[in-house]
Amino acid sequence: MSGHMIGISMQLAWRNLWRNHRRTFIMLGAISIGAWAMIFLTALSQGMVTDMVENGLRVLPGHVQVHHPDYRDDPTVANLVPIPDSDLEQRFSAADIAVWSTRVKVPAVIMSERETRGVTLLGIDPEREKPFTFIDLEATDGRFLEGPDDRGLIIGRKLAEELETELGKRVVIMSQDLDNEVADRGFRVVGVFRAERSAHEETFALLGKQTAQDFLGIDDRVSEAVAFGDDFRDVTAVRNAVDAAVVDNSGAVVNDWPELDRYLGTTLAAMDGFVLIWVIVIFLALSFGLVNTLMMAVFERVREIGVMLALGVKPASILWQIVIESMLLLVLGLAIGNALAWASVQPIQDGIDISIVAEGMDMMGASSRLVPDLRLQDVVLANGVVLFLGFLASIVPAWRASRYEPVEAITKVD
Repeated sequence: MSGHMIGISMQLAWRNLWRNHRRTFIMLGAISIGAWAMIFLTALSQGMVTDMVENGLRVLPGHVQVHHPDYRDDPTVANLVPIPDSDLEQRFSAADIAVWSTRVKVPAVIMSERETRGVTLLGIDPEREKPFTFIDLEATDGRFLEGPDDRGLIIGRKLAEELETELGKRVVIMSQDLDNEVADRGFRVVGVFRAERSAHEETFALLGKQTAQDFLGIDDRVSEAVAFGDDFRDVTAVRNAVDAAVVDNSGAVVNDWPELDRYLGTTLAAMDGFVLIWVIVIFLALSFGLVNTLMMAVFERVREIGVMLALGVKPASILWQIVIESMLLLVLGLAIGNALAWASVQPIQDGIDISIVAEGMDMMGASSRLVPDLRLQDVVLANGVVLFLGFLASIVPAWRASRYEPVEAITKVD
């Protein structure tokens, strides 16, 4: 079709769309609500998944990690990174990596005067951990670690309750040193932290990194190095930077977070697939109304279509006029639905308090505050799929309209 004919078809399609205002408004309402539901509920679902992944990445894998080849199977002091900590810090500082840290992370036992619990002992540099820590620093009772040589101990609120201990009390940490001997030492609890997930509060005990190295007798060695990029969905750049900085004859291995935590990686991939399925399911419900609306519009204009065909209008022009009418209806409905979804997300940008189901959310790895994640690619996907499927759905009534015989259409009796 020429540009002139397309312009005429657009004008006719727009006028035909408003011949029956009631039917058009009903269909617009259905499309708008469907588009709103697709985008708004997708934003909530993406927000929950994003929260789960980010919580997991702050505590466990990070975006990219460096380990001894055997550390993931046996996370003890026997499998430390085969590069000295000072050398790692020089390499990471020279590389194009914005946020990184090195840690001592080993299994340990913590004992109070009343109870004993198994924990993961983290030796950290607090300044390097602050940009991505899972700990709510503002809600920490007492104080946080002041440096890698801080000799105080930080434990979670829930762990303190289980040990029946409190701020200022001494507890004993037991682990294993490089000589396979039991290493045990008393530490004073200088801080009790809170975290978004209660599981974190009972799992970790934090020391200064140098203090942990002295305690375990591992000198200038660490269990892992962690690097963070700008977006957990795309870690290629930071992975390449870490590879360039670390991989040599040392034997250290580099893994990104989907390799380290397959549950989180699978969850994210499943969510992306869910968005597409969700959009298709919603459209299938809308398609019945769309096809019915177009079929009724065609039936009402049978004689008019017959006259157009008798005057020499090509069947292809009739087909495209009906298709354009359908697309105009979809575009208008999607525009309204997109605006409604955006307006629904704006008031809750700071999150929705769902603490009433906090226990269930904690089991899933998410926090008790749901922050919607309205992503442009999800909006584009929803609109693109609806327009594409809408085009296919409009072909049936459009094809039927273009197949009328002029004489039969003109003489059709209502």
